[in-house]
Amino acid sequence: MKRFAAVIADNKRYVFLFLLFPAIFGITSAVTHYSIPEEMVAGSVVANLATDLGLDLNTLTKRRIRLDVISNRKYLDINKETGDLYIAQKIDREYLCNIKTSSCFLKMDVTVDNPERIFNIELEILDINDNAPHFRRDTMHLDISESTPVGERFSLNNAVDPDFGSNSIKTYYLTESEHFDIDIQSGRDGSKFTNLVLKKPLDREKQATHNMILTAVDGGVPARSGTASIIVRVLDVNDNAPKFYKDSYTINLTENSPIGSLVLKLNASDLDEGSNSDIVYAFSLYTSEKTQQTFSLNPENGEIRIKEIVSYEDFKIYDMEVIATDKGANPLSGHCKLTILINDMNDNHPEISIKSFSSPVKEDVPVNTVIAVVSVSDKDSGENGQVVIHISDDLPFALKESSDNYYELFVSEPLDREKVPEYDITITVTDRGNPPLSDNETITLELLDINDNVPQFPQTFYTIPVMENNAPGALLSSLTAIDPDLHENQYLVYFIIEKEIVNTSMSMLFSINPENGNLYALKTFDYEIEKEFLFHIEARDSGVPPLSSNVTVHIIIMDQNDNTPLIVSPWRAHGSVVEEKIPRSTDKGTLIAKVIAIDSDSVHNSRITYQFLHNTDATLFSLDQYNGEIRTMRMFSYRDSRHQQLVVIAKDNGEPALSATVTVKLSTVETALKTYADMTEVPLGYDIFSDLNLYLVIGLGSVSFLLLITLLVTIVLKCQKTKPSKAAPPCRNSVISSERNSTIADSTLVSNDAYWYSLFLAETRKGKLVVRQPVPKGARYIVSSLPRSTGLTETSDSAASTLQASTTTSSSSS
Repeated sequence: MKRFAAVIADNKRYVFLFLLFPAIFGITSAVTHYSIPEEMVAGSVVANLATDLGLDLNTLTKRRIRLDVISNRKYLDINKETGDLYIAQKIDREYLCNIKTSSCFLKMDVTVDNPERIFNIELEILDINDNAPHFRRDTMHLDISESTPVGERFSLNNAVDPDFGSNSIKTYYLTESEHFDIDIQSGRDGSKFTNLVLKKPLDREKQATHNMILTAVDGGVPARSGTASIIVRVLDVNDNAPKFYKDSYTINLTENSPIGSLVLKLNASDLDEGSNSDIVYAFSLYTSEKTQQTFSLNPENGEIRIKEIVSYEDFKIYDMEVIATDKGANPLSGHCKLTILINDMNDNHPEISIKSFSSPVKEDVPVNTVIAVVSVSDKDSGENGQVVIHISDDLPFALKESSDNYYELFVSEPLDREKVPEYDITITVTDRGNPPLSDNETITLELLDINDNVPQFPQTFYTIPVMENNAPGALLSSLTAIDPDLHENQYLVYFIIEKEIVNTSMSMLFSINPENGNLYALKTFDYEIEKEFLFHIEARDSGVPPLSSNVTVHIIIMDQNDNTPLIVSPWRAHGSVVEEKIPRSTDKGTLIAKVIAIDSDSVHNSRITYQFLHNTDATLFSLDQYNGEIRTMRMFSYRDSRHQQLVVIAKDNGEPALSATVTVKLSTVETALKTYADMTEVPLGYDIFSDLNLYLVIGLGSVSFLLLITLLVTIVLKCQKTKPSKAAPPCRNSVISSERNSTIADSTLVSNDAYWYSLFLAETRKGKLVVRQPVPKGARYIVSSLPRSTGLTETSDSAASTLQASTTTSSSSS
């Protein structure tokens, strides 16, 4: 607005000068001149036309004052009320006068009616600096070869300014540049133009593009300017050879890297551009064929890759030279050397080689004997090639190094084929790589047998029970020894160590199979005659020298229930019926009779129990099942029969049980008879040599005579032997037998085989009662003879005569 106010003030000054000019000089003209600057704001008053033309202000409307339209535009108009000529539309001098001239006029006619008159008006448009210089192109591109000489000129597009005179372009300015400057020239019309001048040689490799700003400045006040960019692209020439980042490379490459792996990407650079900078890579003639077979080189991008498996053991270092050549008209090239160092990796397993090996060997091979020599190797290097060799600690062998990478395998502990017949020896070698690799080799050492083991029986003492009445040739047991040796060293022969007993030998009683140790009985055994045998059996191998061992065999004859109980009391001469007379006045609990039976079987089978098989009156008599005593359960009454019959069965404890019976017929008499309970011990009386006692005495004498004869014959036979047989201790090698001894003395039956400790009562034909009672601990017996009487008398201890008999036993100690 300030600018516009200044312009209007100037315009008024210009108008004023033009209007006063004719008056001062007294000149009359038909044309009215006005001068105004361009770009006045619409509505600005140029002059008071009514006054200047001498028109009545009040008649302007009536006279229809009007102004011509120029080029369909109405730049000016007349205010009919005030008579002012004002700007109707902004006037642009450059638009109206597009040709640069010193003056620009706008001619118009003012017409009024009544009377009609025409006034000529000439409006001069004065130029102001309203346009800034501008270039037809904002950016100017120049291509200049880097080989262009200094001083070369290059035309630039000139700037344009529509203003005239001093408002037009006055000069040009170029931003500071090391290589370029401008040269300003003036045309005949006063226009200014400029050239770009090269003042320093170009180097595209240093600066490929130069950017500058060209400024055009006019001479107006204030001055206006316009700018344009100058871009100079330096054209390349092939003046630079390709160059590698480094002249030499040292690369560490791990062996066995995968084929196709990138080793190195060479990046040669060429400062040129275009084809001058396109590089092709190739191996030089100094690169060996082996290297070129192992590695590939991409000619386009310079990548070196693995073409074949790289092994440290084959080549440790690869040298190569690579040439980089550009594609310029006159190609240039650069060189680079590469050294590829192959790093060893632990890719080779250690190897074991058996140089010598002795197998089989005898099991008694001495300790420290070398049985094998092995060598180890590893193709790797460093720690990867260092190996450790070992075997299991559980084996009786050890390794020691004999020389470089050679080891001896020797026996470190005594060997025993019977414990381990052969050894699988695994030799393991491990390197020190990470991760470690290992290899192993297994050798089998076979041991040869020697006769170093004595045959062994599973037991040192065998107790074999044999049931009596066995069949001759019966298998008693299998006595098998074990010899852990092999072949003839383990073939065993069995035999009985001979020994004579009582005019016989063990080979007459037993036999053994020499091959399998089966023991057989050659005769039938009777428990009541022989109860046990003790002898030795030897097992001998077939080695050289032979080894043997023996075992003690204890044969125990087992009793069978093969003997029927024998009833010895009450005694009966003929048949199994005993007749007895008892007084009817017998009290309750009176001992009527005692049944005694003996059994020659063993203790278990000879246990005898007594039962009534028949009892005429079950309420009258009772029977003790263990001692056989028959007693009255009550007194006789007049209703009881005078004759009672009792049948008693004596049964042993065998399976099946055997038994014997006796029938006791009782007759009651009115005469007073002494009962068994009232009998007292009296001296042995008359009739001591009754029929029964006589038989017993004769039998005892016969047995004693035969025993004496047998002892005499045995003594004579032993004295006649020239070389007494070497007998084992009597406690282990004697035939043990026992016989039941029965002795008749003083009408008394004495037996050492009685099971019960109670009395046994024997009755003689003359009415004598003999009572046997064992002394405590069973070593001796007291035999008492009691006279029978029909009346009840008190027992007199002083009248009893006592016999003492010692028991005869046969025992063996083991």
